[in-house]
Amino acid sequence: MRHLPTPTTRRRVVGSLAAALLCAAGLAAPAVARDTDAPDTAQARAVDGPRLPDGLALTPPMGFNNWNATHCRADFDESMVKGIADIFVQKGLKDAGYEYVNLDDCWALPQRDANGKLVPDPKRFPNGIKAVADYVHSKGLKLGIYTSAGTKTCNTAGFPGGLGHEHSDAQQFADWGVDYLKYDNCNNQGVDAKKRYIAMRDALKAASETTGRPIVYSICEWGENKPWEWAADVGHLWRTTGDISDNWGSMLSIMKQNLPLAQHAGPGRWNDPDMLEVGNGGMTATEYRTHFSMWSIMAAPLLIGSDLRKVSPETFDILGNKEVIAVDQDPLGKQGHVVSSTGGRWVVAKEMKDGSRAVALFNETGSAQTISTTARAVGLPAADGYTLRDLWKHESYNVADTISATVPAHGTVLVRVSADDKWQDKPPAVDLGADGRPLVEAGKAEKLLTKVANRGSTNARDVRVSLTGPSGWGLTATSPTRASALRTGEILGTSWQVTAPRDAKPGTYTLDLKASHRAPGGGRVPLELPLTAQVVVAPPAGDSALSGLPWLSSTNGWGPVEKDTSNGESDAGDGNPITIGGKVYAKGLGVHADSSVEYYAGGACEKLTAQVGVDDEKATKGTVAFQVWADDKLAASTGVLTTADPAQALSADVTGAEVVRLVVTDGGDGIDSDHADWAEPVLGC
Repeated sequence: MRHLPTPTTRRRVVGSLAAALLCAAGLAAPAVARDTDAPDTAQARAVDGPRLPDGLALTPPMGFNNWNATHCRADFDESMVKGIADIFVQKGLKDAGYEYVNLDDCWALPQRDANGKLVPDPKRFPNGIKAVADYVHSKGLKLGIYTSAGTKTCNTAGFPGGLGHEHSDAQQFADWGVDYLKYDNCNNQGVDAKKRYIAMRDALKAASETTGRPIVYSICEWGENKPWEWAADVGHLWRTTGDISDNWGSMLSIMKQNLPLAQHAGPGRWNDPDMLEVGNGGMTATEYRTHFSMWSIMAAPLLIGSDLRKVSPETFDILGNKEVIAVDQDPLGKQGHVVSSTGGRWVVAKEMKDGSRAVALFNETGSAQTISTTARAVGLPAADGYTLRDLWKHESYNVADTISATVPAHGTVLVRVSADDKWQDKPPAVDLGADGRPLVEAGKAEKLLTKVANRGSTNARDVRVSLTGPSGWGLTATSPTRASALRTGEILGTSWQVTAPRDAKPGTYTLDLKASHRAPGGGRVPLELPLTAQVVVAPPAGDSALSGLPWLSSTNGWGPVEKDTSNGESDAGDGNPITIGGKVYAKGLGVHADSSVEYYAGGACEKLTAQVGVDDEKATKGTVAFQVWADDKLAASTGVLTTADPAQALSADVTGAEVVRLVVTDGGDGIDSDHADWAEPVLGC
């Protein structure tokens, strides 16, 4: 099991409070069993003590962990684990580099045996863990296991933790044939994190020496003690964040927390932004490709978190993309660094061992965006031309200096660029894009500008562009749709008149933007970019409560945005009455940093007002800041607000804006407990 931002914060507080109360009453702290074979100094060794065996995890570990898919459900059992191992082989995932089949929480009985040993749950694992390890090993794979650096694991049932049993447990794991240990942070009794994790490091090393079985050591203390600053001498990877959830907001927030830590990663020491959610169903295929692309360019461990017995073929296509995996597994061991991040348009570049650069053009926003950088900006030497390999399309092009693509909403274009003396053999890289997103009121015509840009070092010849859409839509070009040739840097811009049918219902519709140009060999090179047109309804005249209006889009750092309740926990509809400083508000939005909610204003509104603050359901820690954006202009903002602050009045001039966006950012200290309220938000039109 893993750390959840809201629930396990509560568990940590309860654990610490219990220890404090016992001490205040003159009693000992909760009984922490001790190894009879562990030296008294095991938990007090310095970080510069004996390290784990060298040569492990020289590239980020790849494999599977059941938690995201099953939690503690009954279907987490021996049959599942063996089935995953079989699928690794059958579906080519083993050949792609996936190696570890890892068990998470709930594999053991709640009590140790009379000798203090861990006991596998006989219902889940009737043949024991060693038999499962033997089966996994027979497939040429490795087995991982889980426990916590506390008296109990994170599950509320409270399975035995490893605190005070480090040497006994490590020896047991090694005897079973375990190859990987995930060591969580629950019920830690307030013992210093470094001491707890060093104790298990030393125990794993001792077990390795007696059995000859080295064990990869995954530190899972949620980034609370900045493990990137000290854990390189303790484990092979360390969690940098709280738990991931299967939604865009959670994935985005975790990615942003992990990106700045690039300098701390390298062979045998990896930043871990948590397991993959690809295939669990909470995100779109585009968002899952972004998830996989960004984890790969961040040199993150790639641990599949979906039940591979149930996922779609598309999931296997994403998880099995060997060209993307090669970015993650590059032996140089660099984590990608942020080159630029303006307006939700991210460029992240990673140096590769062969001298090339992997470049992620990532679009955080809700509409297609053109994202550009240069060969020099990503660290490539000057050259007459470069070869650009699109790692999702599996196609190669030549580029001059500009690396550019129009990226779909929430999408990522992942490329590998190199100075290559054979760049002339490839067709030029041609970027197909559009300005903004069509927001269309039914029966009214809107303008759309599309662009075909030649970013290559050779001419793009006989360029053609077309736009099609659903039946009944009017899509008329009002400027040229063809060009005989585009030289390097030239653009064919085409204006379109887009009209939705009068009876079109509000919602999103797909427009297919296509182009082509003639390749050097005479064939045509096709290009395609799906655009999302949104049929919208103008807001009513007068003052309207925002929670009663439909939003265009929403992203949230934890769970969904809630209407007229607080953010609550991770599920929809689980919030409480919106309460700030003891005052309850009937209307509003409950969000969790980082959050963004967009509304269509259609140029007809003038003012937005609200009372804002941290919800009372978080008694400590919450720190947030509120912003109102009118299109691309910041219209109003607060400073950092905490749980101690009363509601603050916020008023924004949004005159003429097509889109009004409500944003909540963290207070600079991460998103733990950042439950924020837009109380009584009113849009005046």
